[in-house]
Amino acid sequence: MNSFPGFPEDLFGFLNDLSKNNNREWFTANKDRYLESVVSPVCDFILAMGQRLHTISNSFVADPRPNGGSMFRIYRDTRFSKDKRPYKENVGCQFRHVAGKTAHAPGFYVHLQPGEIFVGGGIWMPPNPVLEKIRETIVRRPAEWENVLDSVEDPKGVYSLEGEQLKRPPRGYDADHRFIEDVKRKSFFVMRDVDPSLVGTPEFIDVTEEAFKRAAPLVKFITHALGLPF
Repeated sequence: MNSFPGFPEDLFGFLNDLSKNNNREWFTANKDRYLESVVSPVCDFILAMGQRLHTISNSFVADPRPNGGSMFRIYRDTRFSKDKRPYKENVGCQFRHVAGKTAHAPGFYVHLQPGEIFVGGGIWMPPNPVLEKIRETIVRRPAEWENVLDSVEDPKGVYSLEGEQLKRPPRGYDADHRFIEDVKRKSFFVMRDVDPSLVGTPEFIDVTEEAFKRAAPLVKFITHALGLPF
């Protein structure tokens, strides 16, 4: 089993400095620092996490390439945004399903940002045809969905089912259905916050693996709802 020593302190140092200097001139001058303190350790983490991920499922990809792999690009798409900052001020890794092509595919996720670190899995803002399949499966297979909710329940409150909801039930669904609050969701994910003190230690990858396993029943339900193997 591949080990991972934890992320260097300067990963967050770089992101903090970037948040104060989010412009192309500063980033270009600090490109080598970005590659050393962010890209290299993140790629090492993805490689180490890949072996652990395969103990959960072989249907999700851990691609350690610095470009086009599991690590999200740091460049923001500003074409349709009023916010013209060119760079993201966080690091994201998505271990998406082999059938997925975008960030809206089911999978597992790691988010690293100064003051905001969380890990888990699910599906984020899927397109309507995908969302409808998930909703229909919740309604048709309530016992299976109840098992998912039971697997997520955590008396310590570390884990919970999350996801933005519609204010009203979507058209065609019974407002009195026992799981209508979940049918109203536009995203489905199970995440946990991680203490920043763990990120620089070997324990971080253990916490991430535990979170992925906790989210796995939800991800399995979603992939089966979409007719995909888990």
